[in-house]
Amino acid sequence: MTPSASSSGTVIHEVFGRAYERGEQPALIDLRGGHVYGYRSLVTEVTRAASGLVRRGARRDQVVGVHVSTAGTQTVALHTVLAAGGVAAPVDPGLGAEEVAERLRECDARMLITTPDLAGTAIAAADGSRVRQVVSLGPALDTIDFRGLLVLEPIALPALDAERQDALALPGGARLTHAGLLARMDELDAPVGLKESDVVLSTWPPGDGADLPALVGLAVSKGALIVAAGPGDLPGHGYDAGVTVLTGPGGALERVG
Repeated sequence: MTPSASSSGTVIHEVFGRAYERGEQPALIDLRGGHVYGYRSLVTEVTRAASGLVRRGARRDQVVGVHVSTAGTQTVALHTVLAAGGVAAPVDPGLGAEEVAERLRECDARMLITTPDLAGTAIAAADGSRVRQVVSLGPALDTIDFRGLLVLEPIALPALDAERQDALALPGGARLTHAGLLARMDELDAPVGLKESDVVLSTWPPGDGADLPALVGLAVSKGALIVAAGPGDLPGHGYDAGVTVLTGPGGALERVG
C-alpha cells in the first residue's frame, strides 16, 4: 500500500513520496527508543497501520491523541493518524493522567496512541475523556497492540485536501492544516537548506507542539538522516556521529562543520 495519489500535496505525500525508491536507507535513528527506521519500512508500517485504524472505525477528521515517549514512536503514530485521514493531537508525555484527560477532552479525541511505559497514564486519562480505544506501540494491559493493526485486511485510505484538512490539534484549541504543517517545515528548512547527505541531530523531546513533527517530516522528505537524542544518549560530542545540522531553542536549525 502506498500513499494515495489523491492525497497529493498533503504531509503524507510530501514526506513519504520518495520513500520506496530510497529503500532501507536509514531515515530516523531513535537513540532513546533504540530503533532505526528505514524509509521503506517506515512508510509501509505507517500506511498499513493507517488502514488498520480505518478498519477499526477511525473516521476522517477524527482526533487521535498521540501520547508517546520518543521521537520515533511519535513519528510512526502521528503519520499513521494523518494517513488514516485523522487529526493528530500531540500530548506532552510528562503530563499526569488528569492533565492528559483534560487535553483529550479539549480536542475531543476519540482514540489515543501511547507507548507501554505511558500506558497506565493513558488508560487512566482515557477513562476521564471520550476516548474509547487506546492503542499501544508495544504490548500493554488493556490496550490494542499496534502490531495488530498491520495484519488487518487492507482498505483504501481516504483522499485528503491539503488546504482544508487539519493535521494537528494543538493546545488551546488551535489547529494546523496539512498545508500549515508543510509551511512550518519550509520555515525550519529556510536557514539550512537540508540535503540528502545531511545528518540532523535533534534533541527536541516529544511534546504537544508542531516543531518536532515538522522537523522529522522535513528530514524524511529531503532524504536526510535524523538522529533523535536526549541528554546522555550520545557518547561524546554530536559531531562524532557525522552530524551536519543541529537543533536549537525556539525551533531553530543550525548548520555545523
